[in-house]
Amino acid sequence: MAMWDRLKDQAKNLQQSQSGRGSGGQGQAPYGQGQAPYGQGQAPYGQGQSGGHAPGSSSGGSKAKLVGLLKSQLASVKTELKSGAYRDASMAMCALVAAADGHVDQAERQRVEELIVSNEVLQNFPADQLRQRFNKHLDQLIANFEVGKAEALREIAKAAKKPVEARAVIQTGIVVAGADGHFDQSEQFAIRDACAAVGLSPTEFGV
Repeated sequence: MAMWDRLKDQAKNLQQSQSGRGSGGQGQAPYGQGQAPYGQGQAPYGQGQSGGHAPGSSSGGSKAKLVGLLKSQLASVKTELKSGAYRDASMAMCALVAAADGHVDQAERQRVEELIVSNEVLQNFPADQLRQRFNKHLDQLIANFEVGKAEALREIAKAAKKPVEARAVIQTGIVVAGADGHFDQSEQFAIRDACAAVGLSPTEFGV
């Protein structure tokens, strides 16, 4: 019996030991599985890296963002922009920027006209008044750029008395001229001249 008991004890011990190894083996499994999320965790990181370059590639859209920002700023002061001085100065500003490169074809003239009459803030005024003033300045600029420019800047300077209107005149010119998301050098010069006429810093408008 004693021998039989010993054999039973050994068998029991062996079973426990196998069971222990088994549970130990199973214990490894969660660890092994635990590695999987870590491995999977790398994927978002990898994706994050590839996505990380995207903002840099969209840097060309900074002017478009500026135009969007200026539109919002204009809309926020729309109720203050109903004077004849703002209307006349902003039309001179749009004409000056449109003609900045010294050449305006009929298609561009129509494009700017459409942007003017569809502009939320400029809808404070009848479309015919806007078109008439814009085209008057544009014709003067095309006939003689320097004379037309001097006349446009005189008109723009009339808005200098009220800071809100002065800023809005520059913003309006940039929104209309910058609808394509970029400004060429001649447009930047025109915006700087207009800023000088109303006593504002061009850096405030990113030019």
